[in-house]
Amino acid sequence: MNDGMANVYPVLLAGGTGTRLWPVSRELYPKQLVNFTGNRSLVQATARRLVPPLAAEKIRLVCGREHVHEIARHMEEIGIPAEGKILTEPCGRNTAPAILLALLNILNQSADPIMCVFPADHVIRDIETFHARLKVAVGLADQGFIVTFGIQPDYPETGYGYIQGAAPLGDGARVIERFVEKPDRKTAQKYLQAGNFFWNSGMFTFRAAVMLEEFRLLQPALLARMQQMGTAADPSEAQYRQLPDISIDYAIMEATRKGAVLASDFGWSDIGSWKSLYDFLPKDPDENVLDGDIIAKDTRHCFVLGHERLIATNHLKNVVVVETPDSIFVSDLGRSRDVKSIVSRLKERGRVEYHHHRTVHHPWGSANLLEHSGDIEIKRLVVFPDRQFDCPTSPDAWQQLTVISGQARMMVKGQDQPLLCGQSCVLQDEESAVFVNPDSEPLWLMHIIISGQSALDCKARK
Repeated sequence: MNDGMANVYPVLLAGGTGTRLWPVSRELYPKQLVNFTGNRSLVQATARRLVPPLAAEKIRLVCGREHVHEIARHMEEIGIPAEGKILTEPCGRNTAPAILLALLNILNQSADPIMCVFPADHVIRDIETFHARLKVAVGLADQGFIVTFGIQPDYPETGYGYIQGAAPLGDGARVIERFVEKPDRKTAQKYLQAGNFFWNSGMFTFRAAVMLEEFRLLQPALLARMQQMGTAADPSEAQYRQLPDISIDYAIMEATRKGAVLASDFGWSDIGSWKSLYDFLPKDPDENVLDGDIIAKDTRHCFVLGHERLIATNHLKNVVVVETPDSIFVSDLGRSRDVKSIVSRLKERGRVEYHHHRTVHHPWGSANLLEHSGDIEIKRLVVFPDRQFDCPTSPDAWQQLTVISGQARMMVKGQDQPLLCGQSCVLQDEESAVFVNPDSEPLWLMHIIISGQSALDCKARK
């Protein structure tokens, strides 16, 4: 490893819900956990493209409490041990508190480190060029600059914020003149022609001590509150909710005199909507992105994504169709960002589809809802090796669990007994059971829950 990169800590911001990519991205399973562009999830791809030139053991991830176990599993899958690397936010408070949480934690472990902050849900095509710009950014940070990667615009995008660069610093870097909100198309066209405006990527590099001093100068109340929590990787929710909901741009970057923008062109996208994902992915001769069991007739410039069912399209243009087991989203491709308002409506109406998929991931494995009709609920459970599923009790339910693959150790009424493939057990009233997977392969269970009057009928028949 390059000596100049030896004390660099990459920080991946893995919070957020990615509502503009609903119905695939959901509150309990956000877009950073989804595989959109290859064989890895976005958070896995972000981590892997950093190693090398950066050290895997120095990676830190900031995420919500409800995503810790799944983030850890994704890291372990790519050979990056998660222990000691995950910092937890009990609730979302935007990027300034998230970065400060990581900064204080890292300063407690290392003297004068450099930090590189990356959203965990972005994509980059040209990894070699990215690494080269990363080394330039680290060099600038070592000189005391707070560096943001400014993406060289190639069209007048209105969905991104822009950064105006001023005096050159060498290697394509400039002093930051100002940050600009998302412009209209006419203004964006002017920025493109000017040549010194860049898309705001939300990626930063800085010496931790320099950023800490800027927080002390520009956000003293936020810093004081965070320091009161100590350097715990999992602060209390009551304390964390008192922090301001503020981005690093508003909190620091728009006011600091140490900001530098590094012009970069390495095939970056924030995958912020179905349209931006469509733009990033390769197209067929009809300018379509088709993924899944798709039959497309007279279809052009469309994005069709299927998961479990056949999708047939006819005479469509500029449309996105996304199918998941419980929801289908259809929209004009250019207006697909508006799905965020649909998610808000689902939340207001108490619909679970805004929150989670039919498959819900847990530290012990996953539960896939196969059927829910009236009083009957059927789930397929997968229990990881050396993990256990604690079956919840219910005073008014009748439950049956059947092993469909593998074998379990079942502990019920103080007794430990094997449950082999094809065997079942029945739980009634407040009877509880624990199912342990002692094997090296996943344990599959079919879980039937009958409640209400139907449960009473089952008990009566018995």
